[in-house]
Amino acid sequence: MPELPEVETVRQGLAQWVTGRTITAVQVRHPRAIRRHEPGATHFADVLTGRTVTDVRRRGKYLWLPLDSGDALIGHLGMSGQLLLQPVDAADELHLRVRFRFADDGPELRFVDQRTFGGLSVSAGGAELPAEIAHIARDPMDPEFSDAGFVAALRRRRTEVKRALLDQTLISGVGNIYADEALWRAKLHGIRPTDALTAPAAGRLLGHVRDVLGEAITQGGTSFDELYVNVNGESGYFDRSLNAYGREGEPCPRCGAPIRREAFMNRSSYSCPRCQPRPRGALRG
Repeated sequence: MPELPEVETVRQGLAQWVTGRTITAVQVRHPRAIRRHEPGATHFADVLTGRTVTDVRRRGKYLWLPLDSGDALIGHLGMSGQLLLQPVDAADELHLRVRFRFADDGPELRFVDQRTFGGLSVSAGGAELPAEIAHIARDPMDPEFSDAGFVAALRRRRTEVKRALLDQTLISGVGNIYADEALWRAKLHGIRPTDALTAPAAGRLLGHVRDVLGEAITQGGTSFDELYVNVNGESGYFDRSLNAYGREGEPCPRCGAPIRREAFMNRSSYSCPRCQPRPRGALRG
């Protein structure tokens, strides 16, 4: 699933190409793509047609496009969603779900989603911050993110540190890939209890999270297959900079020990057995 760097890369592209443009036609080609818009496809098209996109914003892994009506178009990419800018005469993608055309007859916006886990909806009066995503925490790239507040909240939790990093009500935008990379940099095993972290250790971890996310944004995110691309259909290349994630059996770039893979919440965690020792007394999963 796309994480913060991938969604931010898409946001930047959309901000460049759709801000200030007026929607003239909306075509919903698959109802599942707007399943979160309860009034249905006709209403979805009606409330968007004639509206001008005034900005493109992000909260965690969600995008929203404020409109001149005061409403907002919300987007979530899910596992395979893509928001692409295409010439109006370009052939339709196999998994094209929603099409937006604009008054200037320039490139149209297409929502393409192979697995249909992503989706679009309209938030009434949600231009400033849609109520549907207001519960999601700020991310560490947000200027209003509170470092001290995060450190205190993290240390109050009685959970494992990786689980905490994936909790979108605590800190948003961090998924499996970037959690593993930040923990590798911090030399922490993912099952380290959060209430056992000192404030300086928690602060250092946050710094590594922010650094990893920032570097990944600079490199356009991480692409392991053709499902994640930016609005121009281009892949990110942060996968070339990964130190732990997906590198089972390869030497740790820091100490040379083979990177290990462990089961984690129906997924996998990658870490260095030497740099990131398991906490004493922890059960082996």
